[in-house]
Amino acid sequence: MSGLLALVDDVAAIAKVAAASVDDVIGQAAKAGSKAAGAVIDDAAVTPKYLHGFKAERELPVIWRITKGSLRNKLVYLLPVGLLLANFAPWAIPPLLMLGGAYLCFEGAEKVAHALGWGHGHEDYPDKEKVVEDPAQLEEKKAAGAIKTDFILSAEIMTIALSAIPESNFWMEAATLAAVAVMITVAVYGSVALIVKMDDVGLVMANKGRFGLTRSIGRALVRGMPGFLKLLTIVGTAAMLWVGGSIIIHGLEQMGFAAPYKWIHDIAVTVGHAVPAQFEGAVEWITTAGIYGLFGLALGLVLIPIGEKIVTPIWRRVFHKAAV
Repeated sequence: MSGLLALVDDVAAIAKVAAASVDDVIGQAAKAGSKAAGAVIDDAAVTPKYLHGFKAERELPVIWRITKGSLRNKLVYLLPVGLLLANFAPWAIPPLLMLGGAYLCFEGAEKVAHALGWGHGHEDYPDKEKVVEDPAQLEEKKAAGAIKTDFILSAEIMTIALSAIPESNFWMEAATLAAVAVMITVAVYGSVALIVKMDDVGLVMANKGRFGLTRSIGRALVRGMPGFLKLLTIVGTAAMLWVGGSIIIHGLEQMGFAAPYKWIHDIAVTVGHAVPAQFEGAVEWITTAGIYGLFGLALGLVLIPIGEKIVTPIWRRVFHKAAV
């Protein structure tokens, strides 16, 4: 009997340790995932564009297909590579982060330029007015394009998350990074599913609602969704520039070029001191984020001709040869 009680006590102790480990993983995953907010917002903002041209009943299946592709990108390809870098080449993480930050600046600046009528915009974004001749082929093409775009954004998300995970053993890092991958994927594509179907929900409410208030809410949803999608795109673009700029500035600091970071910090502190104490922290944060965003925009505008004239042609040529 005493042996059985000792066994039960040992099992309970193991369960407590396991529960504590799970709590640690979830806590670290939440903190690490929050660092990738800009890329996450942009991921959620970009994906609905790939669903234009589909019938309503095909939207959720396509989102599920993209979701599975996103999980495969993160768990099968990016997670092992990230762990290898963290354990055998940690010196490579800051440059890779800066490369990803430069990409975010490029994408954000390209969206701003396109909105202002400069250039032709990003060719990966589908044209919703395009005539559909083969729905199955269109679904295959758009899902593949969305998964390709997701791979780039997921690489940035996973690298940012990896850099934010406290040093621990290999398995804790793997579990935390896997939790980040699943949590962010569910959050992004769950949000995308809600956004995409919201106008359909509003249409049903407007046409079949039993009460006047229900019908009014439904009409408001239908009328408001185009504006909400535009707002989401603006927020996503601003977040890309802010996060991309901050990654570059912090990367330069880690590599020994701390002057830009100190300069921005000093400006933010000076502006913060100019307002009442209760607003000081918020004003410092807004000032810092604004300067990061302006830096990201300036860098992105510089990178646009490089990306369009050099990187994109090489990228297309390599992938064309691989496809052939």
